[in-house]
Amino acid sequence: MTRELVIYHRPSSDSLHPFVYWAATGLALWFVVAAWILFGAGSQMELMLTMVSVLMLMAIAIPFALWLIWRKSQNSDALRGKGETFRDWASGDFDTWQGRFKGAEAAIEILLPLAAVAFGITAIGIVLHITATGAL
Repeated sequence: MTRELVIYHRPSSDSLHPFVYWAATGLALWFVVAAWILFGAGSQMELMLTMVSVLMLMAIAIPFALWLIWRKSQNSDALRGKGETFRDWASGDFDTWQGRFKGAEAAIEILLPLAAVAFGITAIGIVLHITATGAL
């Protein structure tokens, strides 16, 4: 009795799924909104928060503009066939110049710093408000 190994090749991609871009945009917006709501009461905080907002806006707008330019240069038939689900993308491989990662691992590594900053600024703001009011 011989056993033959069936090698399964997971699909490979060198581009991120649109869900990852939307999640990153949502986390960046969460950071800006939390900063304004929780730290906007100071007398000179408006200028600093405006600069943070502009930086986040540029961090979102530049990749979006590049995506629009790329999409305009693509063939419309090729764009219709690219609609894979996030589950399929996450279970496949993601190619980087350093090597291959699983898609889910790549998404986590990209979104984790943004989530840590957004959740952290929210937690710090809540603690600041609790200590300022003296209610616990």
